[in-house]
Amino acid sequence: MIPFPAGFAHYLIGGVCIGLGVALLFTLTGLIGGMSSVYSSTWSYVVDRPFFQQPRLVKSRAWRLAYAAGLIVGAFVWWLLFGHGMRVAVSMPPWQLALGGVLVGYGARLSRGCTSGHGICGMASLKLPSLLAVLTFMATAFMAANVIARLGGS
Repeated sequence: MIPFPAGFAHYLIGGVCIGLGVALLFTLTGLIGGMSSVYSSTWSYVVDRPFFQQPRLVKSRAWRLAYAAGLIVGAFVWWLLFGHGMRVAVSMPPWQLALGGVLVGYGARLSRGCTSGHGICGMASLKLPSLLAVLTFMATAFMAANVIARLGGS
């Protein structure tokens, strides 16, 4: 099995772009670009529970939504420029993707951060809790992938 049958340059370029983006966000504003906070601050618009109404979430939701929109627009521009002819490897109903996104967002909030916050921003800041979180994410992913493969999933 070839590890990167379509090459690895696009992964490398994407990683550099992500790294530069979060570095610029932090350098220019002092803000950390984790996506689970975007999830929570967005819910603060519609959920009145005290957690979602924390001042740090309510006050930051405008820039966080702009940040998320920038990620979506950036991915779309990348696809327009370089993505023609790419195959989509996932074929599932949109409601399943949406439900999965909500569940992952909820789980990221339970773990007090997500792969982007811990894996990119926290690790770059040399934070031990972020290292432990990333090791937990990876171990869980490895185990889940192996269980699914043994059950005949793809």
